[in-house]
Amino acid sequence: MILPLQWLKIYADIDDITASEFAHRMTMVGNKVEGYTCEAENIRNIVAGKVVSIKRNKIYENLYVCSVFLGQGIVQIVTSAKNLREGDIVPVALDGARLPSGKEIEACEIQGIKSEGMMCSLAELGLSKNDFPECVEDGIMKLPLKTEIGADIIKVLGLDDVVFEFEITPNRPDCLCISGLAREAAVAFGADFKLPRPKVTKSHGHIADSLSVQNDTPDNCLRYSGALVENVRVRPSPRWIREKLRRCGVRPVNNIVDITNYVMLEYNQPMHAFDYAKIKNKKIIIRQATKGEKITTLDDVKQKLTSDMMVIADTEKALAVAGVMGGAESSVTSETKSIVFESACFNADSVRRTSKALGLRTESSLRFEKGLDPFGTEPAIIRALELVEQLDAGDIVKGIVDAKGKIVAPSVIELDPDYVNDFLGTDISRGFMISTLKRLGCAVDEELHVTPPTFRADIECQADLAEEIARFYGYDRIVSTGMRGVAAARPTERQRFDDVAIEVCIASGLYEINTSSFMGAKSLDMLGVTDNDRLRKTVVIENPLGEDTSFMRSTAIPGMMETIARNYNLRIPSVGFFELAKEFMPAAAGKLPVERNKLIIGMYGKKDFFIIKGIVELLAERAHIGSLKFDKLVGYPHFHPGRAASVFAKGKQIGVIGELNPIVVDNYGVSGRVVIANIDLDATFAQISQVKYKPLPKFPAITRDLALVCDIDTQSATMEHAIREGCGDILEDVTVFDVYTGDKVKEGKKSIAYSIVLRDSAKTLTDKEADEAIGRTLGFLKMVGIELRQ
Repeated sequence: MILPLQWLKIYADIDDITASEFAHRMTMVGNKVEGYTCEAENIRNIVAGKVVSIKRNKIYENLYVCSVFLGQGIVQIVTSAKNLREGDIVPVALDGARLPSGKEIEACEIQGIKSEGMMCSLAELGLSKNDFPECVEDGIMKLPLKTEIGADIIKVLGLDDVVFEFEITPNRPDCLCISGLAREAAVAFGADFKLPRPKVTKSHGHIADSLSVQNDTPDNCLRYSGALVENVRVRPSPRWIREKLRRCGVRPVNNIVDITNYVMLEYNQPMHAFDYAKIKNKKIIIRQATKGEKITTLDDVKQKLTSDMMVIADTEKALAVAGVMGGAESSVTSETKSIVFESACFNADSVRRTSKALGLRTESSLRFEKGLDPFGTEPAIIRALELVEQLDAGDIVKGIVDAKGKIVAPSVIELDPDYVNDFLGTDISRGFMISTLKRLGCAVDEELHVTPPTFRADIECQADLAEEIARFYGYDRIVSTGMRGVAAARPTERQRFDDVAIEVCIASGLYEINTSSFMGAKSLDMLGVTDNDRLRKTVVIENPLGEDTSFMRSTAIPGMMETIARNYNLRIPSVGFFELAKEFMPAAAGKLPVERNKLIIGMYGKKDFFIIKGIVELLAERAHIGSLKFDKLVGYPHFHPGRAASVFAKGKQIGVIGELNPIVVDNYGVSGRVVIANIDLDATFAQISQVKYKPLPKFPAITRDLALVCDIDTQSATMEHAIREGCGDILEDVTVFDVYTGDKVKEGKKSIAYSIVLRDSAKTLTDKEADEAIGRTLGFLKMVGIELRQ
């Protein structure tokens, strides 16, 4: 929101406030000032001068030598402008002057002729013909003949205002106008707020004889007010209107257009003007568009409408897209004789949907989208008529047509001063609370029942009243206090489990990453996923950002591989990453996608299968899941066919680990081995057992080492299972400490050495009992074709 300070001061008596004080105080009461600029900050040493004489140079006929009177002396200026006449009063940039663009002017010689400055055009002063329509664009700017000679051009042109830029939050549309910010400023500085009630003194006939309004969509059109002006006299607006619009960043056009923009900036009420002659049967209908209905908007674009869009129409056609943009066919032209002013309040959601669907964002839709006051349409249209009368822009027809929809009455809130002070931790007086709320436009009765103004739909409960009071009491005056009561919030069991997973990964030297939940078909292609693979059944996004983000990821491995490839290309020799990711699978029609929480681990370089296996086992140990079982992996073509395994906990598969297929690794431009773990955290969490503690062992352990020979394809998990079965309850631990293949074992065989720790918790274990356990173990092993190495 752009705010000229001088315009605001018309409604708030804060003349003695500096720009910096104003910016600070307004920010402290919740209306953040992004910054402010003075129009004249770059203008220096430019004054009004009178052209006394003009002489054409005899040698260079395109140059004119002018004598210019400045009030206390005459200077000589050389120019090529042809629009000057003796007696003209013009802006003169003297030696050492600075233009708004930052350019500095110095006395110089032009073709050997001394020139002591420069006479300025509109563009050189940062202005345009819209600001001063009586001036020419390609010549020297001419000032009114009554201008004081020698006066500073800043005051002559009204460039001495300070313009502020506000960041207005979406819940405060009332501050998107001059009067709204003026009300806030008046309360903030303890000044009077004065917004005169607009009135029309001259009118004729009655609008009921010339125009009717029918509201067929009361849910979306909360109110529609219309007024009629005949014998329209289109001409440039007076300078005071043009200056205010220019400072707000709005280009002046003519008196009719400028009136609608002026009222919008002043009252935050978008307005529109229709050519009365183009309204069939003199009837305006507010309705939903018919499917496929078309309208050419003011930007000369033919729009195709849908049934959820609202239009302003006559009995035959649509005249405007309600709340967004008017139609070209009913627009005001130079031949327009009578106009209809529209001042309406439309449903915010409806305008937002229409604006987005048509790709039209206008000053009107921007305001309607935030929700406007339905009771603001009438004062705004009367203000527009008041300006018509003031500018003699037409003859006003008496009365207003007014169609109301479903208007929700403001809620009544009970003010409890004790609650407010307890809520804020303050000791604010009851009188200050009531005074502040009244100055903000609230009605407060003797029983402290507060009715917020209709333009403050954001005030809904007593906490909102407390916020309003705190804003103007001063947040900086509220003393900090400690938290009262006991915070009962604590992590859930599932949250603690996720924290354990993160701690295990970080302790294992892995770095956490966070990749996108979107992916494209190319990602699955690089992973080598076949067309009939379950991973191809994805959740498709209706309005994707691009082809590579067209659906939700069905696997998080591509994101991990992209991170690995990026680091590999940066020549990082060895690294490991992990991510707590979500994978998405489609559900039945009408239901939300199925989300699975996954732990994805990826490593390359000096990393192998057993390191990633150890990390997963450590997670199982820390989460109290118990021992894991690893089995041969089947049905995952993107993994290495012989160096990957399924992970089981208590008979349930909880994930897969292993090396990626070399073809997949090569697709990502990485050489060497890449190991990946994809652990289903939901399935893993379901296997957590209740923690059971046992005392430290009182009796010594016995260790036995077994070197076993088996087929080269035999899994270590099979052998470990046989060892556990044979040793029974006295087995405390079993670990692999050597794997051998070579000339000392038969071809097609391998040797795996295990360290077995045996302990009896009730007594000292004897060698005989240990030997018996090992004997049973060898028997179980022999049954599956595994023998003791000789």
